[in-house]
Amino acid sequence: MATTEITSRLATDVLEPMKRDFVGKDEIIDLLGVCLVGGENLFLFGPPGTAKTALVHNLAARLEGRTFDYLLTRFTEPNELFGPFDIRKLRDGELLTNTEGMLPEASLVFLDELLNANSAILNSLLVALNERIFRRGKETRPLSALVFVGASNHLPEDDALNALFDRFLLRVRCDNVAGERLPDVLVAGWKLTSNAPAKSGLHFDELRLAQSALPNVELAAIRQPFSELVHRIRHAGIPISDRRAVKLQRVIAASALLCARNVARLSDLWVLRHIWDTEEQQEILATLVDQAINKEQPAADDHRRARATDGPDAETLARDLDSLSTSLKNGPLPNAEKAYLRDRLGILEGRCQWIKDNTRRDWLLKRIAELWPSAKT
Repeated sequence: MATTEITSRLATDVLEPMKRDFVGKDEIIDLLGVCLVGGENLFLFGPPGTAKTALVHNLAARLEGRTFDYLLTRFTEPNELFGPFDIRKLRDGELLTNTEGMLPEASLVFLDELLNANSAILNSLLVALNERIFRRGKETRPLSALVFVGASNHLPEDDALNALFDRFLLRVRCDNVAGERLPDVLVAGWKLTSNAPAKSGLHFDELRLAQSALPNVELAAIRQPFSELVHRIRHAGIPISDRRAVKLQRVIAASALLCARNVARLSDLWVLRHIWDTEEQQEILATLVDQAINKEQPAADDHRRARATDGPDAETLARDLDSLSTSLKNGPLPNAEKAYLRDRLGILEGRCQWIKDNTRRDWLLKRIAELWPSAKT
């Protein structure tokens, strides 16, 4: 199967349906897609109750293949992640691990409350995250993991956990959605409680094939501006090791593949917004990355996140309008619900005014104008 077909199926059959199910989580879902194709790890940071776990479980449910998730505590032992010693082999004097159903056999691994990791499992995790191998005594095994996703409601506070945090190349904030979108969250959340995610038919082995195409992406055109951006970020006081800089090329290439391109361009540097160590660095990174991206004219096949900071996301607004339009067509509606839909339409109209792309803004405003008569009658 061609790489473009795999990445297209990932986008249309997995990521887009997730965006409909999870209001206001488009950025996180796009990063999950980039990390799946790029083979790099993603860290979700945010308070409890913001759908960090639900997002990963939903992703796992849509894909075919083995997954593993575990809630870490200060008392978690290596056996709980990697498996116990095989009793049958132990009787023969061999120390081998029984990994059936455990982390070493999973293609997608989710470690919730990651920063609760203790010293007993830290070294095993560090090797697994960085080298994709499991070592225990004389035993060394390759891992099946395409991607590790970690989550926590706090950032690391000591050097040992900083080393673990460093193994997650990209980081993203997961917050409660804006107040005006809470009604949409309630509707979407209610649907999620009663409807299981539909399987996409896409297998992790196919995504592994897409990962193998990363070296075929041409990066020559962006290497110099990428190097200059890394230098500027370092100069701003945000450390990027040479190792991390090299690995970032994988997610840049993944961004291109998800846009059905074999050539990377400046817009694919958007992933560098997500290499922060502290919350204070996020705004600095966004500014520096946007300055680099804006040196190139927008193109139709840029990644949707490339200029996502330029006001509200037009695609999200379009989906909201589709949903509102469907509700209006289901009439006649009670007065209270009609009043709610008018309020929502007014809010969407106000948000559209902030879209900087003139074509997208005008198209959305035209759609809103077409909906107003139905909302008022």
